[in-house]
Amino acid sequence: MSSRTAQETVGEPPPGISSKLAVLLAVASGVAVANIYYAQPLLDQIGRDLGVGPAGLGLVTTVTQVGYLLGLILIVPLGDLINRRVLIVAGCVIAAAALVGVAVSPQPLMFLIASGVVGVASVVQQVIIAYAAVLSSPESRGRVLGIVTSGVVIGILLARTVSGLLADALGWRSVYVVSALLMLAVALVLARKLPPETTRSAVSYRRLITSVVTLTVHERVFRVRSLITLFMFAGFGALWGSIALPLTAAPLNLSTTEVGLFGLVGAAGAIGAARAGTLADRGLAQWVTGVSLVLFLASWALIAWLPTSLILLIVGIVVIDLAGQAIHVTNQQLIVEIDPNSSSRLIGSNMVYYAIGTGLGAIAATVAYSAWGWTAVCVLGAGLSTVALLIWAVDRISVNRGESRAATSRTGTAPAPAGLPENRPTTSAA
Repeated sequence: MSSRTAQETVGEPPPGISSKLAVLLAVASGVAVANIYYAQPLLDQIGRDLGVGPAGLGLVTTVTQVGYLLGLILIVPLGDLINRRVLIVAGCVIAAAALVGVAVSPQPLMFLIASGVVGVASVVQQVIIAYAAVLSSPESRGRVLGIVTSGVVIGILLARTVSGLLADALGWRSVYVVSALLMLAVALVLARKLPPETTRSAVSYRRLITSVVTLTVHERVFRVRSLITLFMFAGFGALWGSIALPLTAAPLNLSTTEVGLFGLVGAAGAIGAARAGTLADRGLAQWVTGVSLVLFLASWALIAWLPTSLILLIVGIVVIDLAGQAIHVTNQQLIVEIDPNSSSRLIGSNMVYYAIGTGLGAIAATVAYSAWGWTAVCVLGAGLSTVALLIWAVDRISVNRGESRAATSRTGTAPAPAGLPENRPTTSAA
């Protein structure tokens, strides 16, 4: 394990991060993020046990995402103010306690409250990503974020698969008991292995928790990338928040184990995340984003074949996960470039859009499925994906026109339009 401290002084490059530490952070992130996704293949079991109907099952995912949203606003920015190492370990312990609460819930209200606390504590994953961004050198930040995000993807995949297997063997409550034990183990390892931080922000906590508003208003890169995040993850939420419903219904009638196995086909997302980070370090973030958004949209044409063709569904899931994680890594790499010293508030604020999108996508999809069936869910997902693609395309056209006018003005072949605002250094990075 690297003995470097996560200390960084303004004006000096960060010290870098070892591959061993990056992998450890990836594992910890994967275990933490899995807490948000355990319930997805278990919706049918949870609903029958707690007496919740299909239309209300979207609340299971949404409440967790609401808790996650609150954590992103109130907890993650603290990483720029206090020691991230302490914040990470404390978050893991709190998550473990909340998971025990979910496991012993006798009725829906306690289940939903405990699930909300799990969502709040699970933002420790974003603190870990910010920690990795601070440790990384500028030349390798995309690669490191890609490694950590690969761990996140694998954690999501294993969450869906393992939860299905455990639920069929021991009941859905066993999933949360095992997860609580994993979180305690992660807390112990990180408490021993993570190097301490000494550099802290002078920004007040009030300004930190309102960063999502100020960044959205004043930073074009942040604004564009966060809107893409919002609509892209709304598409993810629509898919994974409702797919268990048609898979467990007639004519397929799959078990929770079989539903959980569908998570494994998204392993391409880990490949997409790792590769996208390397390409972003080479200045190809825009190319990665454009191609990935097109693939993300096209995947819905394949996913729509459920329940007629499981093969086409699997191909669609592979494509949507690969494209989605590639976009996610490039988004975070470009956002952190705004100010690496403020990685916690930047990543936390960006992920507010993620939480809103995922939660709204899940609840909208379950309502759409209950009313109109799987085709309506796919139309919803394709529409959300189209909006994300349009946001990127309009931004690219705007930036290219601005750069063309600036170049024309410099060469003197034509005057620049009156009142054209100066481009900020971050403008060309979006």
